[in-house]
Amino acid sequence: MKANFSIGRVSGIKIIVHWTFFFLIAWVVIEELRQGGNLESTLFNVTFILAVFACVVLHELGHALMAKHFGIKTEKITLLPIGGMASLEKLPESPKQEFLVVIAGPMVNVVIAILLYFIVPVKAYIQLNFTETFEALMRFDVQSFLFFLFVVNVGLVIFNLIPAFPMDGGRMLRALLAMKIGRVKATDIASRIGLMFAVVFLLVGLLYNPFLVFIALFIFLGAFGENRFVKHLSLLDGHSVEEAMLLNITTFKPQDSLDLVVNKIISGTETNFVVVEDNTVKGILHHKTIIDNSNKSILVETLMDTNFKTVKSSDNLKTVYQLIYNNKQEFFPVIDNGKLVGAIDSTNLNEYIMLQLKLDYKT
Repeated sequence: MKANFSIGRVSGIKIIVHWTFFFLIAWVVIEELRQGGNLESTLFNVTFILAVFACVVLHELGHALMAKHFGIKTEKITLLPIGGMASLEKLPESPKQEFLVVIAGPMVNVVIAILLYFIVPVKAYIQLNFTETFEALMRFDVQSFLFFLFVVNVGLVIFNLIPAFPMDGGRMLRALLAMKIGRVKATDIASRIGLMFAVVFLLVGLLYNPFLVFIALFIFLGAFGENRFVKHLSLLDGHSVEEAMLLNITTFKPQDSLDLVVNKIISGTETNFVVVEDNTVKGILHHKTIIDNSNKSILVETLMDTNFKTVKSSDNLKTVYQLIYNNKQEFFPVIDNGKLVGAIDSTNLNEYIMLQLKLDYKT
């Protein structure tokens, strides 16, 4: 099943919907019908969910456009049943920049809430008694729709300010701490606090609301993963590609048969290969592509990936790690003065990280 559905671009940023998002729509429809709702109420609730996620997209665009202001690209914004996620190509360089990028998202919801406050007679709802308020909000009209949207945006601001890393509040906490104690220690502290919130959300979710279980899982995985990511970046900073690259690599020509590549995989330990012609790198053969086509009698040039990045032996390993972490590429030819001198991949880089961690532990 295709995981993502693109719904357009804004300022060069792809907006995509993960297929699991449609489970939320289906759940809303099923719940409404189960509770005796009609076509009008069902359409009202589905439209409201879509409006909420439009606000989520605007929230994520707030992050992305502020990041763009600091020269950081955002490849995509992904909509999931539990919210949205902007995929920035890298972390902001300074804690101050990170704080501004993070707070830009909730500020968008603040602006939306303020606009809705003046459009919807919020004060009029507050002055009504409970029965009158209930009756007014049960009407499926534009006024109640906008009032609910106002409440949701206020809720999004409050929820996102919870200091549960890697949620916005946790990232703001990390940025503020990093101004005093550095990003590595700040991330460690923020992630520990995030894990505490994950436990609370998990327990409450198991008792009252299963939706909070998914939030807890997101926080747990996100906090653990980003804490490790930041530590690895710090560990690799100042180290060059030359220290970790593979030297004795096998290369193939575009006109070589795929059978030669398959035999090399079987008889050796290499899994990815560089395709070279006239001393020029023409492409990359990825392990998965080779395996998927191993039963075919075809040439290397028909399978090689021509959309790839190369690195220099003097490049910082931190840059390569960020590219791999963002799933842009896992195997890089190393080029010096136009000549292929080796390669570096995710496996070798992870082995280098483990060795460095061992050395740090001994010292």
